[in-house]
Amino acid sequence: MDYLPIFIAVTAAAVVIQAGILVAMYLAVRQSAARMETLAEEVRTKVLPAAEIGHAMLVQFRPHLETLVTNVSESSTMVRTQMERLDATISDAIDRTRLQVIRADELLNRTLDRVESTTDLVHKTVVSPVRQLSGLVQGITSGVEFLIGSKRRQRNGVPVPQDEMFI
Repeated sequence: MDYLPIFIAVTAAAVVIQAGILVAMYLAVRQSAARMETLAEEVRTKVLPAAEIGHAMLVQFRPHLETLVTNVSESSTMVRTQMERLDATISDAIDRTRLQVIRADELLNRTLDRVESTTDLVHKTVVSPVRQLSGLVQGITSGVEFLIGSKRRQRNGVPVPQDEMFI
């Protein structure tokens, strides 16, 4: 049996199938290309003008944006410098206040110590001698009253019950 015509027929069928596949691929690619052309045209008509407007706006506003960024940078530098100065000023004021509080405390302590020592000195030099003198005067007064009172008792001749208890 001769297999050659069968192989030729199978090969011919394969070539026809391949040709059909190639034609189908050609039609699909052509259809896709047409769709891509439509999309490309839409991009050209809709997106590119918007992008060009955005680019033009960016070019137009770029100097303003640069100025804005520069101003913000300078402002933040100035604020930082002022905050550092304010911090130094407040720290100095707190230190001075603390020193004045310490001085006032020392002054108050010294004043209280002086008042206490003056009180002790007045007590020792004035109050104690006055008390002693007052005691002495009371003693002399009591003695004189006793002497005067005993002379009166002798004149009257009646002893006073209190006098008897005193003796």
